Amino acid sequence: MIRRIVVALVLLATACAAPMAQRSGREPVTVGIFAFNDFHGHLEPERVFADPRGGSGSEAVERGGAARLATALAAARLRRPYSVTVSAGDLIGASPLASSLFLDEPTVAAMNRLGLDFNAVGNHEFDRGRAELLRMQNGGCDKHTARQPCAVEPFEGARFRFLSASTVTENGKTLFPATGLKRFGGGQNEVVVGFIGLTLRETPTLVTPEGVTGLTFGDEAAAINATVPGLKAEGADAIVVLIHQGGTAGDGGNPENCAGVGGPIMQILEKLDPRVDVVVSGHTHQAYICEFRGNGDRSVLLTSAGKYGELLTEIALTIDPVLNKVVASQAANTVLGGEIAPDPQIAAYVARYGGKAREVSARPIGRMSGPAERAEPSPDGIAAGGSLGNLVADAQLAATRKAGARIALTNPFGIRSNLRLPKGQTVTFGDIHAVQPFGNTLVTVSLTGTEITAALESGLDDGGPRQLLAVSAGLEIVIDPEAASGSRVRSVMLDGKRLDPAATYRVTVNSFLASGGDGFTAFAAGRDRVIGTGDLEALEAWLSATEVRSVPTESRVIVAKP
Repeated sequence: MIRRIVVALVLLATACAAPMAQRSGREPVTVGIFAFNDFHGHLEPERVFADPRGGSGSEAVERGGAARLATALAAARLRRPYSVTVSAGDLIGASPLASSLFLDEPTVAAMNRLGLDFNAVGNHEFDRGRAELLRMQNGGCDKHTARQPCAVEPFEGARFRFLSASTVTENGKTLFPATGLKRFGGGQNEVVVGFIGLTLRETPTLVTPEGVTGLTFGDEAAAINATVPGLKAEGADAIVVLIHQGGTAGDGGNPENCAGVGGPIMQILEKLDPRVDVVVSGHTHQAYICEFRGNGDRSVLLTSAGKYGELLTEIALTIDPVLNKVVASQAANTVLGGEIAPDPQIAAYVARYGGKAREVSARPIGRMSGPAERAEPSPDGIAAGGSLGNLVADAQLAATRKAGARIALTNPFGIRSNLRLPKGQTVTFGDIHAVQPFGNTLVTVSLTGTEITAALESGLDDGGPRQLLAVSAGLEIVIDPEAASGSRVRSVMLDGKRLDPAATYRVTVNSFLASGGDGFTAFAAGRDRVIGTGDLEALEAWLSATEVRSVPTESRVIVAKP
């Protein structure tokens, strides 16, 4: 039995029935829309610490995985003969080894088997660049990355459709189709559901810029509103937006309560054409279901299913073929927990790749003096790398000393997992891959003291999500989060001496930052570039260079007292 953890919300009252003579047997049709987001190639189930009913907690439970998702979808389709399955982006990218080692080909193939219909393009779909993303759609074995494609089997590409209404190429056309249509019911009872897919406009700052060269990421609401009339002209009775942008739930993401949802998605909803009925969102990795009410009687159902396939959103739209509109809607998030039996065929397919990945994953790297973890965001909402970020920065500095590096900096948002290993426990390749799954290389550049300070400031300004770069040993930064934007870095010390504003220093960052990623444009202007080893290779070398690697415990960033 699939556990339901959100009470279905009836959002629109059933419209007054049309006169019998006009209806002529034309009855409302209910369409099921099964949605998830931010799957990130999590083919295998996750062990998470949570309340089995869906909240947070201390019990280790198993959730998600492609095989369990397949079972949940099969059950949902039995309940809703008319249905469509959709994803709101980041289906691939930043994936565990079982998928990323094989360029996310097994995730696309698994989704073909699960019957996915549409996937909005997320920012992580662009992690390996435009050409590789097009290969995900079209198939083939052309090589666009350092890894060899089709390493296990030929790759046919996605049988589902990528959608990107706001991503425009040099020729003025969208990279993928902006919309898709699904027809249900047939005959005089036929109803049509239109889908619009798009990613967030900040995508160029979230991926390596070279991978999206020539692409324009437009305003989300404008792209949606420009597309609605065309869908209506094609006969769409309902319009569903799949958008890789999201919100934050005021209760920390508990799916039983979406009161107080905030974030960028709310500003987008305020601008939407009133003919949009549902917005399936993502990106923030939170779960919520709520009704957004705009001016007048406008009402939009907003949903998100968290992350990693741990939840499945089941939406039911009742559409009147006479009135040509949605007359009722409801939605619920379902936990894909251990009580759902995995689909055996999908499980066998995933095991094929999982087994090959584990051969690589199990290779020992070294040992550490204890856990290394990212820091929790500060009360000011500033992300920081914590002891793990410092460890990574130290590894990158050591790997690039020959290029003259004296400083290494890394971005907390690029650290995807903790190393929660007890003292002396062996660190494996799989462990460090989970920390840095993007395959970045190290880049050493020359920057003045003024430019380094400006780079640190840009991570703390009011222009976007704030993150304090993790720093290598010997660097000490004092910040004042309460100061005006652009003046929050009070001092930067290297080996006990204040940085000379006019002096030049050799600084190492990953290739994402070196291209201006996350808005750190100062690094893109760095001079005398030297391309070094991969970030994973650097971390492996650092951990293996001594019997037990000490995890940094000192505070390298100091928050100034008022």
